[in-house]
Amino acid sequence: MGSQIQKIGFWSVFALVTGSQIGSGVFMLPANLAPYGIYGLAGWLISGLGAVALALVFGRLCAWFPKTGGPHVYVHEAFGWTASFFTGWTYWVVSWVSTTVVIIACIGYLTPLIGACGSTINLILELLLLLVVTMLNLRGVSAAGRIEFVLTALKVVPLFIVPVLALCGFKMSNITLDASIAQLPTLQLLSRATLLTLWGFIGLEAATAPAGSVENPSQTIPRAIVAGTLCVALLYLMNSIGIMGIIPGSDLMHSSAPYADATRFVFGGSWHLVISLIAAVICLGTLNAWILTSGQIALGLAQDGFIPSIFKQRNSTGAPFWGLVISSACIAPLLVMTASESLAAQILVIIDFSVTAFLFVYLVACLSFFKILFSPLGRSINRVLGAGYGLVALFFCSWVIYETALSTILIAGLFTLSGLPIYAYYIFRLKTRNS
Repeated sequence: MGSQIQKIGFWSVFALVTGSQIGSGVFMLPANLAPYGIYGLAGWLISGLGAVALALVFGRLCAWFPKTGGPHVYVHEAFGWTASFFTGWTYWVVSWVSTTVVIIACIGYLTPLIGACGSTINLILELLLLLVVTMLNLRGVSAAGRIEFVLTALKVVPLFIVPVLALCGFKMSNITLDASIAQLPTLQLLSRATLLTLWGFIGLEAATAPAGSVENPSQTIPRAIVAGTLCVALLYLMNSIGIMGIIPGSDLMHSSAPYADATRFVFGGSWHLVISLIAAVICLGTLNAWILTSGQIALGLAQDGFIPSIFKQRNSTGAPFWGLVISSACIAPLLVMTASESLAAQILVIIDFSVTAFLFVYLVACLSFFKILFSPLGRSINRVLGAGYGLVALFFCSWVIYETALSTILIAGLFTLSGLPIYAYYIFRLKTRNS
């Protein structure tokens, strides 16, 4: 159905990589890291190293198998149909569940500009935003990629300028370890800080999902993933150093708007409206990237026969029509639930569980990388180098999961188990065909 698909190039893929990672967390993480002092900055370095190693792993996997869909493609090559189905299903579900908070945050940051609204008006605005961004993505990957590039440019510029100017007032004495955690062992301080900073890198693999709509994907995507993740790591580290160095740690840890406070230190006056607009643009870029990704994940799963063939249908611009529409339709009920204050907190907790589910996907992808690395296909690269960054990525994922509470891991597993009815249906249909 439709005409030839317009494909996107390096800069649009680069924007998708950075846009998927840079979200509302960039505004709050400096305050969360303030009690850890220098360990907070060390946490960024560790998680950044882990993220770059994961970027290298996903880049190599995509170079080997440049197909639409993302992680499930690689798991299928390594471990077969069942593992691939549950990996792809988990990845698709958490992609649209996580998008819920981005929409809520985007409208929330616009409150100072549009004034305080009731829950009903907020819900209408959230649903309207979801509709608009979905409609933009229905214009095709090329259009969504161009929009993402513009949004990335708009949000990266202020996130670069403010920390650079903040360095002019940097004081090392502001970065102090809070007395309440000073007695903890060094390794525990590092692990806690790393767990916090890791959230900023979720989405680094998003550019692998639309591989079939990318020009020369086996080269473009690996370069964009690695370059984009390196830039994101540098941007996060710069913002944390700048903000933590200009605001005393004792004040920063209690700040509800650390980026706005840092801007007042740099420019003076009341800059909360500008900061609100910047934050909304950042969330809008992340929202566009994840809606695009959700549609492409569903398209890839359908092309490989994991979900109904209706998800394969494209419109005249080549966009996966039903993949986008159904993914967005799944977000709408979650937005309705968050309109109630009592349920909003519960949904935000579910989003925390989705991050753990992402780690499951990353871990299985790392295991797939090693199996393929030592197959005949792995001869195409330097296996020693590949094993090096692969081990870093594998250890990083394993360590973070190990440090996560068991209850969180068990609840995150429900995202995967939710695919059991679909899996049972396909197994039943397969047996029926063979009988």
